[in-house]
This record gives sequence, structure tokens and C-alpha cells, in this order.
Amino acid sequence: MTNDEGLKPDGSAERSAEAGVGDPSGVAGTGAQRFSVQRKMAVVARLLRGEPLDLVSRQTNVSVAKLTEWRERGLAGAATALKERERDVRDDEIARLKSKVGEITMDNELLYAKIAALEGKRPLAHRRSRR
Repeated sequence: MTNDEGLKPDGSAERSAEAGVGDPSGVAGTGAQRFSVQRKMAVVARLLRGEPLDLVSRQTNVSVAKLTEWRERGLAGAATALKERERDVRDDEIARLKSKVGEITMDNELLYAKIAALEGKRPLAHRRSRR
């Protein structure tokens, strides 16, 4: 029920019965739909539970090709997440020790280079015994 200005008695605009129908985003006539990650995950979960692809496609108004792509990408992401092995306490210690070995190796290389430079300019004299 609206007044002459198209407003409800409480002052808010009345929405038509067709507003947003068929478009999950609620914006009529925009063409491409945008689904949040959560909505995509919910749709993919329906597919993984065994619901028919064509039924889900009709209900969500998303093409079968797009749903197949979402399912494949979801499965690939899940496989990647499951491939990662758990970090162990020893991993941190191994990383620290590898870093330390790298520092020592660099120090040694610098010292060898310095020795070579000093010997190149003037060879070290052999010391004579004092006897």
C-alpha cells in the first residue's frame, strides 16, 4: 500500500515485486553476476555432495561450464592445501643452522680473499730463527 508519491506510510519507498528477481546480486539488468567466495564454496560443496550439475546450474543461474571450472579450481586448491606437510619443531632449528653455515662460509671466503690480496701485494717473509 502506497500513497500518491509512491511511498509506504512509514516514508520508505516501495519495492516492485520483480526487483532483483533472478539475479543473486539484486541488481537488475547488470548481466554478469558476482559471487562471493563463500557462495562459490557453497555451490561447489553442493556439487561435491553429488547434486546434479544441471540442477545446480539452473538454481544458481550459473553456466555449467563456470560451475565445472569452480569445481576443478576448488579441488586443485584442496589438493595443494593437503600436500603441504606440517611444520616440525626441527624445521626451525634446521633453517637456523643452515643460515649459520651460510654465514660461516661467507666469512671463510672473505678471509681467503683477504689473505690472497695480502700475499699478492707482498709475500709474507719467512722468519729466521733467532738462534
